[in-house]
Amino acid sequence: MNDDQIPLLDIHNLKVISPLGRGAKGVVFLIQNDAELLALKAISRASIKRKLNNNNNNNSDGAEYKRIFFEQDVLRRFQHPLLPKLHGILSTQNIVGYAIDYCPGRDLNYLRNKQTEKIFSDDVIRFYAAELVLALEYLHKLGIVYRDLKPENVMIQQNGHLMLVDFDLSTELSPSTNGTALTKSDPLTSVNKRKKRLSKLYTCCQCHTATNEDSVHPAESVSSEPSCKKTNSFVGTEEYVAPEMIQGNGHDFAVDWWCFGVVLYEMVYGTTPFRGANRKETFYRILCKSPEIAGEPSPLRDLIGKLLEKDPKRRIRVMEIKGHDFFKGVDWEKVLQMMRPPFIPGRFDEGCTDGKKIIDVEDFVQQVFKVDDDVIGEVTEKMVDEQNSAKNFWVF
Repeated sequence: MNDDQIPLLDIHNLKVISPLGRGAKGVVFLIQNDAELLALKAISRASIKRKLNNNNNNNSDGAEYKRIFFEQDVLRRFQHPLLPKLHGILSTQNIVGYAIDYCPGRDLNYLRNKQTEKIFSDDVIRFYAAELVLALEYLHKLGIVYRDLKPENVMIQQNGHLMLVDFDLSTELSPSTNGTALTKSDPLTSVNKRKKRLSKLYTCCQCHTATNEDSVHPAESVSSEPSCKKTNSFVGTEEYVAPEMIQGNGHDFAVDWWCFGVVLYEMVYGTTPFRGANRKETFYRILCKSPEIAGEPSPLRDLIGKLLEKDPKRRIRVMEIKGHDFFKGVDWEKVLQMMRPPFIPGRFDEGCTDGKKIIDVEDFVQQVFKVDDDVIGEVTEKMVDEQNSAKNFWVF
């Protein structure tokens, strides 16, 4: 999609219905553009500048904007029913942002918590897992590593199908010239400092991470994913981070399949497999401990074990995943044609307001990320109470 096909949004003409949630960089609003409902992600320019001042890093400001523009560029390229479309971009003196498809079903974690036992049945997992495989396969064919797959980033569209959102941690891997995986540096991350800090943590685990004698794994996967260089950047949510990312030796598309395994585990057991009391313990478990896959042996549990292989060269990849026994009988060409997914939401998220209150997007974002003494990025209770109840204003 060309730049001239992406409309510039006029903040004064936006009908803002409700805030939907907030993250480290911005706030997401439900807006109406003509008759179309959209999700607007608005990012505070002041919060970006504060990161520059706090880090005393002349490059951090440019790096933050680089991530924002990269995400917008990625969204422009998507032509897939499980990925969002870019409907408009916004730029004012105080905020930058963009509008994408609105998903009234909220996220996969919210849907799971609505279940009586907080877990999904195998059939429901199979449906959502198959769609995640198709979405990740599409991204990988574009050369994009998602790097932040977690239930909170898996939204439910109005038609009941999934949609992956939030691509600000994604990266694009350049194809290697000789077909081998090479490492490239990432200007957004200090790799050497991270290696030194974590060296004591994973040195004792290196023998364990190279192989897992307690499990039977396939030989190195033959993948349809493009041959590419690796990246050394360290991003993601700690409970879902792959071992090779912690070790800092470079990573590629395999990190997404690790995250996929963590998500499947969470859908089965209601918790992530390596969560510790703190960040250090979580990383230790990711590097050194095998996941506890309790219950009777089943194709789903077998698939989870193969996805949570610590050695990325031995980890199962897309063609083996699609051919795994858990997906036996799945017609991959017809997954997206299913007319009755497990859950069909209404047109509006049940937490949305009636839209009678006037919301100033710039003022709201600035209040959310307002600095009071040493408090940075704190959501003020007054703003939340006025615009939405706390239970409906979730963090993404």
